[in-house]
Amino acid sequence: MSTLRNRTTVLAAATTAVLALALTACGGDDSGTKSAGPASDAAAAAASTDATDATTTGTAKTGGAGQNTGATKTGTSKTGTSNGSAKTSGDTSDSYAYKHPCKSGDLSVRVYPREGSATQQVIEVNNVGANSCGLSYFPRVSLGAAKASDHSSDIQPTVPGGLGGAPAYPVKPKTAAIAVIDLNPSGANGLTWIDEMNVLADGDHMPNAETQNFELGPDVKVRDPKLGLYRSTVAEAVSSMKQAGTS
Repeated sequence: MSTLRNRTTVLAAATTAVLALALTACGGDDSGTKSAGPASDAAAAAASTDATDATTTGTAKTGGAGQNTGATKTGTSKTGTSNGSAKTSGDTSDSYAYKHPCKSGDLSVRVYPREGSATQQVIEVNNVGANSCGLSYFPRVSLGAAKASDHSSDIQPTVPGGLGGAPAYPVKPKTAAIAVIDLNPSGANGLTWIDEMNVLADGDHMPNAETQNFELGPDVKVRDPKLGLYRSTVAEAVSSMKQAGTS
């Protein structure tokens, strides 16, 4: 009897142990299944997020490239050759110059002593405009005192006679029309009160108000001054000046 009880007890204990193990095993599987589920969901979500980020990043880079390409709108079309050419090129023909007198705003006038001469001055009229323009055959020049209130006694030089031909002296852009005046061709004693030269680049078309005044150096003596026609070089202008007073 005692032996039977002991066996029954052992069997019961064994059964209990087996059931416990089975329950533990089942609980472990449930736990693993539960934890695996969220982990899989998180991974999928992360993968989805990464894919979305990758797509977004790719789109952003593509957009950036497009913006960089768009930046070329500030290049040649606005500041390049086309605009530059429009400003610097023009009509440089003589025929255009004959029909379009020079304007003071397109000219730069200089007066300076001719190298190698004590009595001659160079009058240099530069065309700083975009087109050719026409000047009178020679500048209108008078010599007087800068501080004088009355310029009626100013001296005017003689010029070459027998003029004729083209309707104007043409000056191309970035070139100069040059005239030479000799204040005292003979070198004899002359007027000493003259200290200013007044120059109007085109006496045929420009108003007197556009006359420019140039100071002459001290010790200037003026007597029977001669003025030549506009020419392209100083040497040619000197030759023209020597013909002043002749027909």
